[in-house]
Amino acid sequence: MIVHASIKDYEVRFEDSFENVAAALAEGAPFVVADRRVHALYPHLFEAVASDRLFLLDAVEEKKVVDSALDICRAMAAMGAKRNARLVSVGGGITQDVTGFAANILYRGIAWTFVPTTLLAACDSCIGGKTSLNFEGYKNLLGTFYPPDRILIAPSFFETLSEADLASGLGEVVKFNVMGGSDALSELEASIDGLLALDPETVNRFVRRSLEFKRGIIEEDEFDGGRRVLLNFAHTFGHAFEASSSYAIPHGSAVALGMVAADAVSGSRDIMSEALAERVGALVRRIMPAFDSRLIDDAAVLSAIRGDKKQTGDGITAVLLDDAFDLHIVHDMTESEVALGCDAVRAFLDKVRAA
Repeated sequence: MIVHASIKDYEVRFEDSFENVAAALAEGAPFVVADRRVHALYPHLFEAVASDRLFLLDAVEEKKVVDSALDICRAMAAMGAKRNARLVSVGGGITQDVTGFAANILYRGIAWTFVPTTLLAACDSCIGGKTSLNFEGYKNLLGTFYPPDRILIAPSFFETLSEADLASGLGEVVKFNVMGGSDALSELEASIDGLLALDPETVNRFVRRSLEFKRGIIEEDEFDGGRRVLLNFAHTFGHAFEASSSYAIPHGSAVALGMVAADAVSGSRDIMSEALAERVGALVRRIMPAFDSRLIDDAAVLSAIRGDKKQTGDGITAVLLDDAFDLHIVHDMTESEVALGCDAVRAFLDKVRAA
């Protein structure tokens, strides 16, 4: 798959084994940044990487900051990296954000390859070119657009994901295929058992389909000035659930719950039927961990929505889905509708825990 961008076109390749991943880590003696946990799980992949060219990153939210990117720049400068240096990063979304930012600012941009090791990064964030860093307590306040030159997706990495990380990735897979229309939703319903079992063919098919859906939007609106806002479906609530729970609810699971909340608002506006909302809810139940519904607090969620960088005016902006699978950008979501969405999610989570 080729993604076209004004900065550079870049390639997404699916790898059936780790052989080509190991080759990429050795080719041309690149500087390698790896999630420390991934390095511990797959040490054989890094055998050809010299110790002075390997940077292990603690890929936690607290490290998704400018200082981490500067540490990478500092290490590369110390090893004598020049403008033709190449960086390879191995990990999930946090690793991608930090390394992508570093690759962008070092010599005003160096070549880099990204190897996503989480389902969440593989099905979503690996394309689109965004880097996002937290700053002074604000989530994703700093960032750039700087895509990798190459992305290598090896689904075998997903086999060692925790249940929480797998569920988070499946949340985004479900979201993209709900957005994809009636046929995509029906195929997802028929394939959800294979996804949960990490059947390689099923995983590859739905990761590719998620990326193809996203590619169609980002190639039209690369710098987030128009249609790309549609990708924020379920994110108004999702980001708020994530932040207000102090990240006890991971991103993809928060987005999946955001669909439940957004669909409740769509139902109250008579643009989505109860039948479609229940179909989506049934899929989300299959992938949802048993979170405590008390994590969803109306006031905290509303505060998080008001503070989100995606909110640009006094009204609350959200993306809603209708029965025809058309997406609507609204700027007039009310506080009472936020409360309605929170009520729907608390009731949903109580059912998940009771099952």
